[in-house]
Amino acid sequence: MTTETSVTPNTARSRRWRILVPLIGGVALLALGYSLYWAQVLRYHQGTDDAYVGGNVVQITPQISGTVVGIGADDTQFVKAGQPLVRLDQADARVALDQAEAQLARTVRDVRNLFATTSQLEAAVQVRQSDLDAAQKDLTRRQQLGSTGAVSGEELQHARDAVRGAQANLLAAQQQLAAARARVDNTTLEDHPQVQDAAAAVRNAYLTLSRTELPAPVAGFVARRNVQLGQRVGPGAALMAVVPLDQVWVDANFKEPQLTRMRVGQPVRLTADLYGTKVVYHGSVAGFGAGTGSAFSLLPAQNATGNWIKIVQRVPVRISLDPAEVAAHPLQIGLSMKADVDVSRVTDGSRLPQLASNATAWSTDVYGAGDAQADARVHSIIAANQTLAPRLAAHAGPAQAMLADNAHAPAASRHLH
Repeated sequence: MTTETSVTPNTARSRRWRILVPLIGGVALLALGYSLYWAQVLRYHQGTDDAYVGGNVVQITPQISGTVVGIGADDTQFVKAGQPLVRLDQADARVALDQAEAQLARTVRDVRNLFATTSQLEAAVQVRQSDLDAAQKDLTRRQQLGSTGAVSGEELQHARDAVRGAQANLLAAQQQLAAARARVDNTTLEDHPQVQDAAAAVRNAYLTLSRTELPAPVAGFVARRNVQLGQRVGPGAALMAVVPLDQVWVDANFKEPQLTRMRVGQPVRLTADLYGTKVVYHGSVAGFGAGTGSAFSLLPAQNATGNWIKIVQRVPVRISLDPAEVAAHPLQIGLSMKADVDVSRVTDGSRLPQLASNATAWSTDVYGAGDAQADARVHSIIAANQTLAPRLAAHAGPAQAMLADNAHAPAASRHLH
């Protein structure tokens, strides 16, 4: 005997509901959970994977023309700040420096001669004044004797002519002294204009010589080496670049609607495709671009056309990184990043704050090392040429010693007797 099992419609319906009710309930719970998570967390986070590592690319360019005779680093090598990278031929610069130093020494001696000439003219004025005094006294005596007839009229006229001649000689000596003083008044040997001009020429030649060696402005990795030995280079030519990878940042491109609650200073979590999600970088929003990426492109889009399609624009946002995290996990320029900005904390400030800073963002002092050396060289040349040679000083008489003393004293301290 065969038994047939029949399923009624009510039984089938009840089975379907037993399956659908838990499924619908699970979906509803998932939707509710996601809604709560979005309301509490996700709506306060704006993320993008259109983000890349940026950094400074410091160009190494010569300031003078020259022939390359040495290259101190190659691509991928790490260099320290101040390390020589390129060396130019120094022959012409050394010749120019020798000529400038010789001119400075000659100028110092010429100015010493000016001071000495002024002292000689002061002595000449004193002599002319003595001659005038003697002539006036002689004229007075002859005038007294002339009243008694002891002196002839011709002799008395000769005495008057001698006085006038002595007066003219004194005036000429005074004019010569004034002309000489005009060239040395209120100056010393070191701050005399002629010496200063020659010293500036020495500093310029020394600066040119120091520029034959191109140092690394910052510590970093060498990239884009385009220079070769024997190459003739000119000012401004890009020889190579130095990239300081300890000073990198991230440029993240966010869509327009994502910027509504975004502010400077908000925290950012970032991951790099290089390390994956295991390494998380912590940064902050440093600033916003002044325009969209398309606005600053080489060929900006022209929307005034017949067929126009609206495209959501992206705005670059600068994100600063924690230097300690970058040192632990180095990044390279151009690497892909994922950025997630926490916009839950919206400050009362403007979305585009005008944060002006007077501090220097980037600086280097590797180019100022030659200034002190040039000044020391100038002072040594002046010191070597402003005193009498030992052999001459040993045989110099009182007059020469007085002239040497006057050469070192300020002209303003000397006066006409």
